Parts: sequence; C-alpha cells; structure tokens
Amino acid sequence: MLWLAARLRNLCAWLDLAAFTVAMALLARLPLAWLAGWYPKLFQRWCRAFVRALGVELRLHQHYTGHLPERYILIANHPSAFEDIGIPALFPVTNLAKAEVRHWWIVGRIAAAAGTLFVQREDKTSRQAAQAALIDAVRAGHNVAIYPEGGCKGRLIWERFLYGAFSVSLETGVPIVPVFLHYEAQAEFAWGDDETLPQKILRISRSPNRHAHYHVFEPLRPSDFADRDHYAAHAHACFLAWQRRFLE
Repeated sequence: MLWLAARLRNLCAWLDLAAFTVAMALLARLPLAWLAGWYPKLFQRWCRAFVRALGVELRLHQHYTGHLPERYILIANHPSAFEDIGIPALFPVTNLAKAEVRHWWIVGRIAAAAGTLFVQREDKTSRQAAQAALIDAVRAGHNVAIYPEGGCKGRLIWERFLYGAFSVSLETGVPIVPVFLHYEAQAEFAWGDDETLPQKILRISRSPNRHAHYHVFEPLRPSDFADRDHYAAHAHACFLAWQRRFLE
C-alpha cells in the first residue's frame, strides 16, 4: 500500500508539472514587457514543481551568519543539468545559461520569458554582451546566478573559474554568494556529453538516491579584493576546500 501511495503521489506530481508547463508555455507567448513583473515568480514555482516531479529532496544548508544581502550574485559549481531548476527553485535569481538552452523544446521558451540571459560561450562578442547584460541586470536590482566553471564540467570542480561573475561584482559593488552543491548519487546526476536532456531527466527521476545538498556560505565582498584574478582565485580555492570537505 505504501508503494502504491508513493506511485500515485509521483503520478500526480508529473500531471501537475505537465499542466503547469502548458500554462507557462502559453503565457510565454505574451510580450516580454507584460511578463517582467510576475512571470519570474511563476517560473520559480514551476521549478519547484519540476523538482517535486523528479522526486528530488532538495536540502538547503546555511553556513553563514545573519542574513543574505538584499542584492547578490550567486555562483555555484555545475555538475548536473538539475541546477537549472534547483537553483531558481530556492533562490530568486536571473540565470545565465548557454545559448543552446534558448532552443530547447518548450523549456527554452519558458526560460527566455523568465528573463534568463544567454551566452554563446565560444564567442568573445557574445561573452562581452552577456557580461554587459548581467551588469545592467544587477544595477536594476536583480539577483543573478552564474556558474564560473563555464558549463557542466563533471563531478569535481574544474581547474579554474572564469572571470565573468567576479568582474560583474567588482563593477557593481554587489557581493557574491557562493553555493557549493553536491548530490549523494553523483554518477546519476552528473551530466555527460553523451546524454541528451530527456535522458538525463529520466535518469535522475529513476535514481535510487535523490538527495541534493545546496550549501550556502558567507558572501564574498568585492571590496576585499584588488582585482578579478585574486577574487576568482580565492573563490576557486574555497570551492576546492568545500569539495574536500563534502566529497572526499
């Protein structure tokens, strides 16, 4: 009976997500100017519905004192596709995503309508335009989320961090909130180059262990760093230390 009840709850969660997704896709066809005030909040609810449908238990661990800054730039490691819904499910942020996400079926339209910023990683002009857009978004009062590894790099922290998030922080004076995340079933969540997004979603939903841990640490203040090199190197060293603490 318990097994059947769990199956029914999961089915209801997927039906709820399907109906929610259809509604979000239809609303995304409205002019962007009409969506700006309320669609991002709806997007956060949609992300939470997606997390429930996948059956992932998303756990937030607060390792900081006091409260988070009113405005911040969130950075996190990026081992899985799950972060694309996991981060906005917990934090009211505007995401920076690779340009290919814009063209994902249904999801791409929803992400664009929610205000997601896109970058063609291999194109210098696109990277510069994305950084300018991030600075504008932060100055307009938005929190933004950036993955300084520059994409999904596997289970372990990449060898270096890109400068984008740190340049935006120095330019705007807005602090960085570092979030180290890990999944107990790392192999099931990590996104390999040979997997499509639907395959990854199916694999996550079938994982026998769907516990996700998002560790939030003390904000990093741009006034404490002389330049982006020192800023990025310090953040990278912190993430390596957290990796040793939680994964090794």
